[in-house]
Order: sequence, then C-alpha cells, then structure tokens
Amino acid sequence: MFGTVMSVGVFGMHTYMVQIEADISMGKAKFDVVGLPDTAVTESRERVRAAMKNSGFDFPNLHITVNLAPADIKKEGPIYDLPILIAMMMASKQLVCDLSGSAFIGELSLGGEVRHVNGVLPMVIEARNCGIKRIFIPAENEAEASVVDGIEIYPVQTVRQLIAHLNDEEMIEPAVFAGFEEDSTAFYDADFSDVKGQYQAKRALEVAAAGGHNILLIGPPGSGKSMLAKRIPSILPDMTFEESLETTKIFSVAGKLPKNVSLIRRRPFRSPHHTVSAPGLSGGGSVPKPGEISLAHNGVLFLDELPEFSRAAMESMRQPIEDGVVSISRVAGTLTYPCSVMLVCAMNPCPCGYYGHPTRKCTCPPGAPARYLAKVSGPLLDRLDIHIEVPQVKFEELTDAEKGESSAAIKARVNTARRIQQQRFSGSGITSNAHMTPEMTRKYCVLTEGAAAMMKDSFDRLGLSARAYDKILRVARTVADLEGVEKIDVRHISEAIQYRSLDRKFWNTGSVE
Repeated sequence: MFGTVMSVGVFGMHTYMVQIEADISMGKAKFDVVGLPDTAVTESRERVRAAMKNSGFDFPNLHITVNLAPADIKKEGPIYDLPILIAMMMASKQLVCDLSGSAFIGELSLGGEVRHVNGVLPMVIEARNCGIKRIFIPAENEAEASVVDGIEIYPVQTVRQLIAHLNDEEMIEPAVFAGFEEDSTAFYDADFSDVKGQYQAKRALEVAAAGGHNILLIGPPGSGKSMLAKRIPSILPDMTFEESLETTKIFSVAGKLPKNVSLIRRRPFRSPHHTVSAPGLSGGGSVPKPGEISLAHNGVLFLDELPEFSRAAMESMRQPIEDGVVSISRVAGTLTYPCSVMLVCAMNPCPCGYYGHPTRKCTCPPGAPARYLAKVSGPLLDRLDIHIEVPQVKFEELTDAEKGESSAAIKARVNTARRIQQQRFSGSGITSNAHMTPEMTRKYCVLTEGAAAMMKDSFDRLGLSARAYDKILRVARTVADLEGVEKIDVRHISEAIQYRSLDRKFWNTGSVE
C-alpha cells in the first residue's frame, strides 16, 4: 500500500518542494523515515503515531517506510508531521481522495492538534510558484500565509478537522488577507517632539532617514543619543508592500513573527547589547538562522556604546553593510540573508564620557580618548556616512515648555525626498541614495562649479578616502532632494562635509585628543 503527498521544505531563506512517500507492507512492525531527516523529523514517528490514535484513526501495525524526496537535501524541523500523517492515511486507505495540486505543512501534538511552525510565508510562496493550488497550514500561521495570493490557503486546527474537510464532510474556510495599509507614525509611542534642543542632530537624522544613510552619534552621557536613536523609526519612510513582505519572510524563518500578524508594517528597530557575539549579529547555528543585522532588514540596527562591542562583532558587519546581504557558511551549507539596514551607532568620546565637555573635566589618562576611538576600525568608520556630535543639552532648552517638531512633520519631508529617489532609481532595485552604485553616483550627483571646487578642497585638506568621497556626494544628494533641487550646490556639499566630524577632527588636531 502506497500513498504520496506534497509538502515544502525551508533551508534558511531557500525553499523547495518535498514529496512525502509512505509505503506500508507486511512484515515486522517498524516505522522508518528516510531522506536525510534530522532528529526533529525522525521523532515525527512518535508524534504521528500518537496523533493518529488520539484522533480516532487506526495506526497500521506493519512495516512503514516514509521517504522525503529529494533524498539528497537535509530535512529539518517538525514541519513534515502533518504531510507524513496524510501520506500514511492515504497508504492505509483510511483516506481516499484526490490530493493532486495540494500541499501540507504542520507540526502535530500527541493529541492531534496542528501546531505553529516557522517559515510558513516563504514556503507558501514557493508552493504557489511551483503550481500548487491549495495548501493546508496550521491555523496559528493563517495571518502570515494569507498575504500570498494565487493559492487557496486552509488553516487547520486538528487532524480530525482536516480529514473531515478532505472527505467533504465539514469544509474549512480558506484564509482571506485583510489588506495592506501604509505605515503611519501612530505606530510609534516615541516622538521627536519630546526631544529638547539637539537641532543639528535632529537635522542629521532627518537627512540619514531620507537617504538611508548610516550614522554615528558621538556625545557625553545623558546628551540624548539613545533617545534620538529610538525615535528614528518614527521618521523613516513608509514601507512598501515588497519591503514589508521581505521583512516578514525573515521574521517568519527566524520564528519571531508576532502572533496573528500578517505583515511587518513597522520598520524593524534592533538594538543588541554590546556583549552580542559575531554570529549573534550576522547569524549562526548549525543551520544558520538570521542574526540581528538581518532581523533589522529594511529598518534600523542600533549599536549603542559602539567601542564596547567586540572587534570580531564589529568587523563581521563590514561586508554586509556594504553589500546588503550576509552569507554564512556552515557544514550544512552556505546561506544568504538580506540585510539592507540603516546602521545607527552611538558612542562616548572617551571612556569616562566627558572629553571635550564644556563644564565637566575628563578623568581619562592621556591618550585614552584616542585609544577608545581606535577600538572602532577605520574601515568601519569609513562605512558610516554621517558622524555627528551630540552635545550636552543646555538648561534653557531643557526647561523650554514649547514642544519640538513632531515626527509626523519630519516624516512628511522624508517621504517626499524618498519618493524622488524611488522615481530616480525606478527599475534598478535601489530605493535610496545610500545604496547608489558608483556609476549612479557619477550620474546623479552632478555638482555646480562652486560645489565641485569645495569638494576638491575638502578632499585634499581632510585626506578623505575614495569611499568617504562617495558617501559625501550621496549625503549631499539627499540634502538636495530634501530641498527638491536637482543639482548639488555649495550649501548641500557644505552640509554633507559638516557631517564628517571625525574626519574634520583628525584634520584640525592630528588626533582625537
């Protein structure tokens, strides 16, 4: 007796169709699962056995062989419990129906309930792309799966409910997508109107948000660096449906998608502690899962107290920041996750935090500020488009009863600038100035004569690298976009250069002391 059904496998972000074959023959009672299963798949034998019995069906006390094809790809996780059970029901003739064009995904409890599994969204997309017409998934995964159109999605709560549906006895209603609405600042509790003073820092963050630029905030303790950083998501441009879908896929694979959430509509804000390891940032595990940098995809990765992170952790971000993807190699294979993030870093100017403070004396020994900054490598600093100093807030500003500009007002300007960029780069897959290719930088960052002269003078005096030169041009392009100006002028270049405070400080003094 033989039965076969279709399922879907996931390896990182890569998905593939899996055919579940069940053969039941005479002989010594035995239950074998073959096809490179991991421990969780092998243990499905006991879950399937108990689920069948406790759902009122007969478990065949014969020689059972289940094959997961293709047999040369490692299968992991409990997602094959449900399709294995259905294949056995078909093989034992307890279920007789046409399952062509159908696929099944789900973990089983011993009592026959169908439990939540990770990675359903990319698996449903793969099933649709491979011509599957209907797919049966755990009811707890209904919200995320409903996003996918072109395929019927049936949320299943128990084995009995599924069998009744397949026998046309009690039908399951297919999932319906509630629709996609654009983001709004109503999602965020923290607002820029709460920030007192710090006008230059707020302007720098507006420019960074408009162009997707990486930024470093430098200032003494209590100056508001973390407060500013936590408000960045409230001014980031609205997520497009494509961005929301891609971010949701990552959270789905990582098992971090909130319950009953169909799409991630709020741009992620990830703030790992400085004790995080390099694999924690980039991703890791025997079968690597997304790290913090991928979980922040299309959002913000905030590294507070940057010099306190280990050198290995900081250096692991250099290539992903530049390329927008992170590749992780393990024995199980090489996986690639997207990680197009806005990197926001904050740091004190020295170990005690008060170097250069107007009223408090720095207690660090000579050379300590330079050594503290040296913990952050030059190549990493070079990848940060904007360096901005965040000074101590003055008493008059702190006690001012008048509220600052709201996030909604800032976001309106950011959205306008980002729409200009999306039209400019239409069809290229690039949506912000920060990710322009060198060719695009030459094409779209056209300078007036005065701006070109200022850029040449600054390049020579500051000793800028080629990467820093490109980043200044891209930041200047964003400043011009915020004004709605096509050609980059002196004021745009001047503002962009002001956002390279570490370069200017090295030029002025020869050190950070």
